[in-house]
Amino acid sequence: MFTSKRIVVIAAAALAACASLQPAPGKPPAFGAAVSAEEIARFDISIPPSGAGLPKGGGTAKQGAAVYAAKCLACHGEKGAGKPADPLAGGIGSLATARPVRTVGSYWPYATTLFDYVRRAMPITNPLSLTDDEVYAVSAYVLFLNGIVGEDLVMNAQTLPQVKMPNRDGFVSDWPPRARN
Repeated sequence: MFTSKRIVVIAAAALAACASLQPAPGKPPAFGAAVSAEEIARFDISIPPSGAGLPKGGGTAKQGAAVYAAKCLACHGEKGAGKPADPLAGGIGSLATARPVRTVGSYWPYATTLFDYVRRAMPITNPLSLTDDEVYAVSAYVLFLNGIVGEDLVMNAQTLPQVKMPNRDGFVSDWPPRARN
C-alpha cells in the first residue's frame, strides 16, 4: 500500500529523472533567446492532411513494434492500451455511444496527423528525438494496432497520406484555413 510520504518520494524521484534527461538534438534555444531564420525553418515541420512535407524514409509495423517497446510502452501500455497516458488503440465505432473512446483509430481523421504529432512531441521525455524512419515505423505500428494497416505495409511519404482513417468523415477540414468574412 502506498502512503502519501511514499508517493511524494516517488514523484520527486520521477521529477529528478526527467530533469536529468539530455535535450534531444535540434532542441530550440532557451526561452527568450534570439532565433535565426535557419533555426525557425528547422522547426517548421508541420505536416498537413495531404502529407505535403513528409520526409524521406519509411517503416513497417513490425519495425515499429521494437521502437514502441523501447520508447512508447512505458507511457502508452502494452499494444497501445493506455496507462498512464491515453490509449492509442481501440474504441473504433464508440464515438456515438454514451462512453466514447477517443484513440488514434477511433477519433483521428488523418494518419499524417499521427506522424506529425509523434515526430514533434514524442516521447514526452525527449521530443524531436526520433528519426524519421522511427516515426514512420511507430505510426505504422499504431495504425496496425487499430486494424487500419497491415503489419508489413511500409508507411512513407507516398503511402501514409493514402491511409483512410475510420473517422475521416467525422471532421470538417479547414486545411488550408479559409479566408473568413
